[in-house]
Amino acid sequence: MPDASEHSNILDRIGIPRSLAAGYLALAFFMIGDGVEQGYLSAFLNDQGFPSHQVALMFTLYGVTAGVSAWMAAALSDVFGPRRLMAVGVAVWVVFHVLFVTFGVTQHSALMLLVCYGLRGFGYPLFAYGFLMWIVRTAHPEKLGVAVGWFWFAYIAGFSTLSPLIAKESIAVIGPLPTLWAALLVIAIGAAIGMRVRAPGGNRPIERPEENPLRGLVKGVSVLWQEPRVAVAGMVRVINGVSQFGFPVFLPVYFTKTLGFALGDWLTIYSVMYLVNLGFNLLAGYWSDKYGVTPVLRWMGCVGCAVTTVAFYYVPTATHSFWLSLLIGSLFCACLAGFSPMSALMPQIAPRRTGAAMAGLNLGAGLGTAAGPALVGLCLTPIGVEGTMWVFGACYIIGALLTVFLNRTTPQDPSPAEVAGPRPAEVG
Repeated sequence: MPDASEHSNILDRIGIPRSLAAGYLALAFFMIGDGVEQGYLSAFLNDQGFPSHQVALMFTLYGVTAGVSAWMAAALSDVFGPRRLMAVGVAVWVVFHVLFVTFGVTQHSALMLLVCYGLRGFGYPLFAYGFLMWIVRTAHPEKLGVAVGWFWFAYIAGFSTLSPLIAKESIAVIGPLPTLWAALLVIAIGAAIGMRVRAPGGNRPIERPEENPLRGLVKGVSVLWQEPRVAVAGMVRVINGVSQFGFPVFLPVYFTKTLGFALGDWLTIYSVMYLVNLGFNLLAGYWSDKYGVTPVLRWMGCVGCAVTTVAFYYVPTATHSFWLSLLIGSLFCACLAGFSPMSALMPQIAPRRTGAAMAGLNLGAGLGTAAGPALVGLCLTPIGVEGTMWVFGACYIIGALLTVFLNRTTPQDPSPAEVAGPRPAEVG
């Protein structure tokens, strides 16, 4: 039977900071609860009488609040500490999810649907990106790409891989509305595990006790014009989320209503797609540590997603084949993993302002949550599903062109302390 030191050595070898190992598990559970509705919510709300444009607006508002929250998570992690932000994220998510289901869905209130789901968007980024900041300041710089890859592994495993499978089984047993309520249980499990993590750096840093929360937030925006490459990275990060968060707004309806797929088949496709993404997130992390973040981002992420996004319309539409749809969706998600090492790029392009740079990047990540649904709302009616998919593909080509400006030109290498911030203890 392996002892604790062997277990720690295994974590070291695969790139997980051992003091944060439970946090990765907590993240996976939390994202299962957060993502359990994404594969069916748009179709379910359509069936409840809510029009598609209203559902798209709901997802857009959610994305806007998620964007603001993601920016806040990185900007305030230096002030309050990641653990406190994670706790606040749990509280926000639970309160507004209860209100969303009770007054928005059950009472068929369009206003409460928009308001409560929108405000729930503040919850998950505080938990997820608060933990990401914990990783960035804890992992060894030479293993940061892999550590971030494991973050996205846990994130995607919960949000996009396990949650559709759990939703599929749960809907079959208890129905779609009780499944929304059941998400609270999974969130509670993730929160309980996350609050037990005691790694260094989880509380408010002691080296800047005078830091003002407002000043931290301002830094997270001002860095965008003071460090132009951070702004470019933020724009690429927005593009990263366009299809990922735009697809759930209209593809469940397109696949089930237009192409005639069973809801269970669509949920299986969606789940397996992101199961493939899990493995490629780790590969992208290793490749970025070996070859550099920018080449992986440009060719695997941007160019790959441009091609496979468009193909994800034509292949299912032309063949109506479950297996070919599964294959092309999986190729899209394999390419999507090329964006996962972006967080490891921030210490390189802004080595003395890593926290503020991460805030700018996270703002882009959150705004991507809004950009996808917003593009669907703007494009779906006038140009249809085909045109919308081409717009998404064009966004990825723009992202590939922007990566030219991300090449590292820092004149001198910073010290490990400047790159990753203070690490009060060796953690793996």
